[in-house]
Amino acid sequence: MVELPVTLRRLDHLAEHLSRDAGVQAVLGLGSAGVETSRFDEHSDIDFFLVVDDVETKSRYLADPAWLGGFGGQVAYSFVHDPNGRKALFEDGLFVEYAIFTPAELAPLPFAGARVVWGRPAFVLAPANRAPAPSIDTVEFHVNEALTNLYVGLHRHLRGEDLTAMRFIQVYAVDRILALIRLSPTTVLDQPDPFEATRRIESAQPAAALPLADMVPGYAHNVEAARRTLTWLTEHYETSPAIVAAIRQLIASGRP
Repeated sequence: MVELPVTLRRLDHLAEHLSRDAGVQAVLGLGSAGVETSRFDEHSDIDFFLVVDDVETKSRYLADPAWLGGFGGQVAYSFVHDPNGRKALFEDGLFVEYAIFTPAELAPLPFAGARVVWGRPAFVLAPANRAPAPSIDTVEFHVNEALTNLYVGLHRHLRGEDLTAMRFIQVYAVDRILALIRLSPTTVLDQPDPFEATRRIESAQPAAALPLADMVPGYAHNVEAARRTLTWLTEHYETSPAIVAAIRQLIASGRP
């Protein structure tokens, strides 16, 4: 068995600490603290779920985060980032994010790659739930959604709404392109994240196929971003001449 990094082993220390409470059923590692521990490095945080018997125990753990002391070290900063949990930074640089659930709450949640760091003998982790797929997950959908994102975004740019234009052109349209990359039979992804398509996309193969620096040049470059993304779409996929012509017209009339 490969030995876990020292920092990640602190999650085992926390689990040992929590195991003394009969109301705790399990500690689950997620992300690089889950089954893909080979990804854990000096830049990783620790994401985990705490599974407890009932809502009373959950309320107790939510109300007083002193139990985080089981990691070792002192919490320097924390805040409630979700009704079910917190994010916390320790004085020594350890950053953690956690959520607390009862078994009934955990069962329907979409998550993947969880690792049982510790659990009571009766605890059984149900088969991993994957992130919900889009209602329509086809090449045709993602191509046309990206095109219409560009169209709407350019109109907002022309109206002077640069921030929302940036999101449509450089975020929403690019998200659809990442979906196309995922669906392409020629793509090889390094440990794809089912919840966040941008993770490790730079190491996707073939890497040269996606000019991200041109597609996401920043707030002041919406027209250039739209032009490059449209070019990429028309070079790699069949596109409707009507919407492409409409987008090109907006690009031509777009203010710098």
